[in-house]
Amino acid sequence: MESEKLAGIFSIVLGLIFILFPMFSSTLVSVIVGLSLLFFGITMTFFGFNMRNSISKLPLITIIIGIITIILGFAFIFYLDAISFLVGFQFYIVGFIMIVFGITGLISKVNRISSFTSILVLLMGIVSIALAVFALNQPIYIAIIIGIVLIIEGASFLLSD
Repeated sequence: MESEKLAGIFSIVLGLIFILFPMFSSTLVSVIVGLSLLFFGITMTFFGFNMRNSISKLPLITIIIGIITIILGFAFIFYLDAISFLVGFQFYIVGFIMIVFGITGLISKVNRISSFTSILVLLMGIVSIALAVFALNQPIYIAIIIGIVLIIEGASFLLSD
């Protein structure tokens, strides 16, 4: 329980940092997106492990998506030159991951707060993909969207029983 509260506080602080300090270059954006994906991946993996007692295949899918997200996070952090063609597609990648995370949370139905949070994350994923269409050359907005999602997730951790 205490680890959830610490994760909630960390998420909120990290979300505020993403919103308050805009990025100054595409390299910094890639590193911050990589860190965000890494954090989302870790969260999804833990979420999957916490759902292990479920009979469905949802925990395994959540763990696999979490691991893929962690790998993408490390790729954005450390292999910027190798993935420079992906910089414009970060919105799509992050949006897709948020949509999957939101759907996974809705299917698991842990509690009312978790369901509400999952809906908000799902909507932010859709917003991210919509912004990708209009701002393919401006990936800086990803940090703001991820910051909002981290604050939502952090509040969910703090409000959960």
